[in-house]
Amino acid sequence: MRDYKIAPSILSADFANLGKEVTDVVNAGADFIHFDVMDNHYVPNLTIGPMVCKSLRDYGIKSVIDVHLMVCPVDEIIPEFSRAGADFITFHPEATNHVDRTIKLIRDNGCKPGLVLNPATSVSVLEYCLDQIDMVLLMSVNPGFAGQKFIESTYDKISDVREMIDAINPSIRLEVDGGINLENIGKAAKCGADTFVAGSAIFNQPSYESAISQMRRELGAVCPA
Repeated sequence: MRDYKIAPSILSADFANLGKEVTDVVNAGADFIHFDVMDNHYVPNLTIGPMVCKSLRDYGIKSVIDVHLMVCPVDEIIPEFSRAGADFITFHPEATNHVDRTIKLIRDNGCKPGLVLNPATSVSVLEYCLDQIDMVLLMSVNPGFAGQKFIESTYDKISDVREMIDAINPSIRLEVDGGINLENIGKAAKCGADTFVAGSAIFNQPSYESAISQMRRELGAVCPA
């Protein structure tokens, strides 16, 4: 069975009670915590920075923190997130002048690097760097706001990237972010995704445990144990 991971996006959490929210969703079965960083420059929204990441670690959160940087320029903030406790740091190739250098910067700071592809970004950007990264994150919405609808063309893109990953290193995680819910998580998994970012589909539900369990049932139907 593929090693599926569910990564609730704290962008949809109650920020007035963020420590408790993250603790509750981890106790409900979340594998990763997805941390969306927006700068009101690369994307039209402003969210959170390293201080919040560090606060979650100080609160006692031990889970994998998957930091998605939607900022430009990107290099300056990478060491800050490393010190704050990030595990994965993913970035957009459009946000740096030197993709290879930024990947190495993340690795040198003790984190696992990943590349993020927007809906209209070609998978060809991965051709000469896929062997250097630990995650590919495919955006299934245009980045910037929670609650958007899944872009259907992402399914084909997932399949294309899965083929590339399997030819290089099958342990590279293939994450999908945007509009993931019970109706599409199974199809995304069939196409080859193994890590699923879900915000409102988890945090807007009355029971986090029930929401995550239902997602796992959908994934189990794709690839039974």
